[in-house]
Amino acid sequence: MKRFVLGAAAVLLSATAVADDGLSAGNTAWILTATALVLFMTIPGLSLFYGGLVRSKNVLSILMQCFVITCMVSMLWLIVGYSLAFGDGNALIGGFGKVLFNGVTESSMSGDIPETAFSIFQLTFAIITPALVVGGFAERMRFSAVLIFSALWLLLVYAPVCHWVWGGGWLGEMGLMDFAGGTVVHITAGTAALVAALMLGNRRGFPQTSMMPHNMTLTVAGAGMLWVGWFGFNGGSALAANGDAAMAMFVTHISASAGAFTWLVAEWIRFGKPSALGAVTGMVAGLGTITPASGFVGPAGALVIGILAGVICFAATNYLKRTLHVDDSLDVFPVHGVGGILGTLLTGIFASNALGVFSGQHDIDIGSQLSIQAIGVVATLVYTAVVTAVLLLLTNVLVGNRVSDEQEVEGLDIASHNERGYDL
Repeated sequence: MKRFVLGAAAVLLSATAVADDGLSAGNTAWILTATALVLFMTIPGLSLFYGGLVRSKNVLSILMQCFVITCMVSMLWLIVGYSLAFGDGNALIGGFGKVLFNGVTESSMSGDIPETAFSIFQLTFAIITPALVVGGFAERMRFSAVLIFSALWLLLVYAPVCHWVWGGGWLGEMGLMDFAGGTVVHITAGTAALVAALMLGNRRGFPQTSMMPHNMTLTVAGAGMLWVGWFGFNGGSALAANGDAAMAMFVTHISASAGAFTWLVAEWIRFGKPSALGAVTGMVAGLGTITPASGFVGPAGALVIGILAGVICFAATNYLKRTLHVDDSLDVFPVHGVGGILGTLLTGIFASNALGVFSGQHDIDIGSQLSIQAIGVVATLVYTAVVTAVLLLLTNVLVGNRVSDEQEVEGLDIASHNERGYDL
């Protein structure tokens, strides 16, 4: 018993010493855990989710793109990406003061956590965003073009928008509420995917030829990993192990569940049968739509957000593919783009603490906040669309964006990598 008391006292003294240094061990531990969860979303979560959705001759190319984007973005983040997003600069872009993590040491702090913990947590967001864009041009873009485009897009789209919202830029100063990336991640990725789909054109045979997912088992497994990882995505964005993180995780789960169930029911009513593809796509729609609102809204508000995500993103997906015949291969814009827009706008409503049981956590004027949210949506969408189009024109000049007809028929696994996803 005496040893136990002495040990407990030592732990308390140690914790006090850490607190005196300004570092919260609990918050640091949570952010490190959340970082692992968000990286888990891309590798293996998004990789398997997207891999199962394409045809078998292209599964390896999707896995490769997600994997190599992770490696490339990580190096660019070290070299200049972090500095552009979070370094001291102006209202539009960060400066070059943190290039190669200049001045970032073991003892550097961001609030009450190490700056290295903050930076690698933010890195995982920078990784998954260009990886999401891959779904817009899946099965038809050259691997070299994917890498060049993704690198430039990270520096010229993701980093500036991130700085606008989270790095001290103009949208953050205006009061935009984006807890975990409705604008920074989902609107940018969705808009870029739509522009890429339009500029590269449809896959050969679309929409006359059915292009169903080749392996729904992979997709459902990847979807489960995304759902679990999203707890770190949204909960970690509190940057502390506190009530905001707990509420963010709870509302994330509610919205994902409501989005999945609503999409499934809508599909059941319209097409006669519910599908696993509908359930997991609705889940991602619910997750993407709650993302900007997750630290601001309450559980009842999250339920409404998830239901609306299921209905509206389902309608958007069917309209884009069945009516407009736009081949956004893996539904990035109607799920992430539309979900990000919807969630960012709904944050301006359900964050209010004046809605009774549907109240959020903030004393805001709904009309004024909605105006700010709308400005953030329009600015992010327009800027992303214009810069993405310019970058795609550039990569087309440099290496050519689209594979040849013969390579597309053969499949990118063989044409780009001289390997097969399956050897049966």
